[in-house]
Amino acid sequence: MTAAADQSPKTPFYQALELSNKTWKLGFSNGETIRIKTLEARDLPALREQIEIAKGKLGLSADCVIESVYEAGRDGFWIHRTLESWGIHSCVVDSASIEVNRKKRRVKTDRVDVEALLVQLMRYLGGEEKALAVVIVPSAEAEDRMRLNRERERLIRERGAHSSRIKSLFIAQGLVIERLNDTVIDTLDHLCTATGEPLGADLKEEIRREYQRYCLADEQIRAIEQEQKRRVEQATDVSHQQVARMLEIKGIGWVSSWILVMEFFSWRGFRNRQQLAACAGLTDPHALCQW
Repeated sequence: MTAAADQSPKTPFYQALELSNKTWKLGFSNGETIRIKTLEARDLPALREQIEIAKGKLGLSADCVIESVYEAGRDGFWIHRTLESWGIHSCVVDSASIEVNRKKRRVKTDRVDVEALLVQLMRYLGGEEKALAVVIVPSAEAEDRMRLNRERERLIRERGAHSSRIKSLFIAQGLVIERLNDTVIDTLDHLCTATGEPLGADLKEEIRREYQRYCLADEQIRAIEQEQKRRVEQATDVSHQQVARMLEIKGIGWVSSWILVMEFFSWRGFRNRQQLAACAGLTDPHALCQW
């Protein structure tokens, strides 16, 4: 009888992925032996091949249960959804939950990280809930609904950066601009420094270009806000209906309503106040585990 035949189909096959832009470091284990492999990033056929090879090398059956883990990051959730479509139990974890032994010199390598992920995954599945802080993965639709407001927030920061830059350029010439608008830009050719000298030609052109970027960000912010309000008014989607109902609460405006629904209540399914506080960053993120 082969080693694979000796194993129960229920014997877990642990898998960890350490992701980078160019390569993926894969870690496989049967709970005793660890196998490490490297492949080109996003090479899904190679990933499937390595999974099948690892089953044989570790003496596991072809239909064994596969438990997988990787850290949340720039790659997002498409990998999780792919693994789930293959019948693999996937969990995505907060990188802050990966343990670091601060009494020892920190060795940062993909191999060390993927082995640590494997060990913590085994502990987590063994009942140690705080071994990993598991991220709740939104559906593709819920994730898409969050994009409007997140883009709006990025544009607001971008607009603020352009405004600060323009005001700093004026301050460097001894001038203070209280309110940035078209009038200020239109009068650039007539402005003088605090010592009475005309503004430099290149300085004026830099301010004009910076103001163009400021205006573009402002225009896009307004367009997004109009689209958000239009969707709430039509309320054809359940989440937009939730925003409309939340607007009926005194003291909550449409911006806060949109954020609370899209980021918190439309898909996360909180079980208690502790989980809600953890999601908002007000308490231990491990409270989000075991939903």
